[in-house]
Amino acid sequence: MSSVKPVQRICTFLKELKQASPLVLNLTNYVVMQSSANTLLAIGASPIMAQSRHEICDLMKVCSGVVFNIGTVDQTFYERLLFAATVANENGHVVVLDPVGAAATPFRKEVSRALMQKLNRYIIRANASEVMALAGFACQSKGVDALEQSEQALEAAQAILNRDPSCLSVVISGATDWIVQKDRCYKLAHGHPLMARVTGSGCALSALTAAFVAVGDTTGLAAAALWSFAGEMASHRTQSPGTFAVEILDQLYQLNIESIEEQIKVIEHA
Repeated sequence: MSSVKPVQRICTFLKELKQASPLVLNLTNYVVMQSSANTLLAIGASPIMAQSRHEICDLMKVCSGVVFNIGTVDQTFYERLLFAATVANENGHVVVLDPVGAAATPFRKEVSRALMQKLNRYIIRANASEVMALAGFACQSKGVDALEQSEQALEAAQAILNRDPSCLSVVISGATDWIVQKDRCYKLAHGHPLMARVTGSGCALSALTAAFVAVGDTTGLAAAALWSFAGEMASHRTQSPGTFAVEILDQLYQLNIESIEEQIKVIEHA
């Protein structure tokens, strides 16, 4: 794998995803269900949103990707996620954990850390403040928004990876996206500030990350690179958040291997 360039791996994963059209199970928040589903459909995956404990066992057996998103968590949903974590482990899933607002309240941080302890294998997809909060680092946030830059969370991400072998990768979203693993990290040179003006942009990336997990990418790199690239391309067509939310889906849908190979930039750090 190390002999293959990152962009080549991204192209391979995109091709495999479009061929497989994996089913992605989303235990997610009420705010982003539609946008997450539309994002998965645009890339070529098949979304299903679930809330009932009565069907989680059945869905875990047939899905290929799984997202846990705590954006509108309450005690009932917390307990449902803990149950779902056990079932995900039994079925060998790598879960994408989106700890929305983990830096905002002690409850959200408690929920996120409990899921980290429960899951056998998982990827964190979060902003800088959320990653720092989960690692126990001092941080600031404004609700679910980070007040730190993504590179400020690199040490925190590495701390999580070093102490928890169940964590396979930490994807830090921000003006610059970072994908951090135990032995390397990647910096992405795409994206656009308008992405932060669209509700659920990060949650959509979490859903995409699960879709690529379904075809073997447990780094989070392919999803983050393609989402940020689609955002950059969308910014060439509009400078308003309403139309941007639609345009980024169109750009994601229209991605092709040739444009990725020629234009996507991934900077690898040892």
